[in-house]
Amino acid sequence: MSPSGIVLYGPPGSGKDTITAELCELQPEFALFHRLKAGPGRTTGYRLTTAEHIEELAQAGEILYRNSRYDAEYAIDRGEVSALVDSGRIPVLHMGQVAGARAVATHPINWVRVLLWCPEDVTRQRCQGRGDKDVDTRLKVWHETRQDLLDHAAEPWTLIIRSDQLSAAQAAQAIDEARAAGASAEVRDIGGLVG
Repeated sequence: MSPSGIVLYGPPGSGKDTITAELCELQPEFALFHRLKAGPGRTTGYRLTTAEHIEELAQAGEILYRNSRYDAEYAIDRGEVSALVDSGRIPVLHMGQVAGARAVATHPINWVRVLLWCPEDVTRQRCQGRGDKDVDTRLKVWHETRQDLLDHAAEPWTLIIRSDQLSAAQAAQAIDEARAAGASAEVRDIGGLVG
């Protein structure tokens, strides 16, 4: 089977971390891709660096995608994706921007593009439940994600998963089955999904 990777796109609280943990339980080859991060905030799940280092990588053509959010800069570097794939792993990338999902898809492996969605009140409950100190900011990002989807309604997705309707284990199983089947991405009813 050709090398593959998973893009999990969705708003805060849509289950990216939880579903990634379930994927890793399901198959040891799955591996969370740790993005480069320069700036304050959460450190778990990132490779901490400087904005200057990210810029150097960008100048060298090594950045697949970079963005700023929560007063920090983030980047997905080509070298780390390749290193995971070369070691037989299946990288799982967490995305919050359609442009990022599109950008990483240029890396030549078979990407399973998964749109995770949950209503705003579910994001609020989950963010409060996990002790986020910036719930209002995360709800603002939920709205930005919704608008991002509406602005890119023709973007193709392999799967859409309502994480408030499927368990994380069920979602992980569906994602792995789509990967194994080589399922293709297609345009979905985004307006109907996000209302």
